Amino acid sequence: MRIAVTGTHGSGKTTLLEDFVDQHQNYQAIQEPYWDLAEQGIALAGEPSIESFTDQLNHSLQTLLASRSEKHTIFDRCPLDFIAYLEVLSEQGGEDWEPSGQLLAKIEKALTTLDLIVFLPISSPDEITTPIEYPKLRHQTDTRLKQILRNDTLGLLDSLPEVLELTGLRNARWTALSKRVFVP
Repeated sequence: MRIAVTGTHGSGKTTLLEDFVDQHQNYQAIQEPYWDLAEQGIALAGEPSIESFTDQLNHSLQTLLASRSEKHTIFDRCPLDFIAYLEVLSEQGGEDWEPSGQLLAKIEKALTTLDLIVFLPISSPDEITTPIEYPKLRHQTDTRLKQILRNDTLGLLDSLPEVLELTGLRNARWTALSKRVFVP
């Protein structure tokens, strides 16, 4: 099964991925594009920017498409994360960013390589007790992801794999994911 974990920053994506792989070692974890690009020596802007998230979106698409034959893989982030960030940033900055039909077709193609998207909305009360960078951006991106995944505002639901929305405490999340992945 190919799984992507999606959500805004500080929603528990990496923690869920690490917990899941610790318990299911036959799964390969693919780190989020930001860190993968950094390891390749590609410096992204320190501040959130259209350019940085466009680079991460393109890397996410490339990674999903290039690895489509690999099973038992769990990805930290998926293209929908970056679309949400890009839409929020363009609204905040007054910049005109909108996905082209060609980009949406590539996103659709990449998403069809997945079997499951796990969405982690921000919990209420928020489990993250430490200060989070860019809290306004975090909440706006969470809202935008909810619109994309719950209301199909991009018109992709027909091509999306199953979406599993997980809330609750850390242990409950990976347990729920494990039960969904390993259905008897």
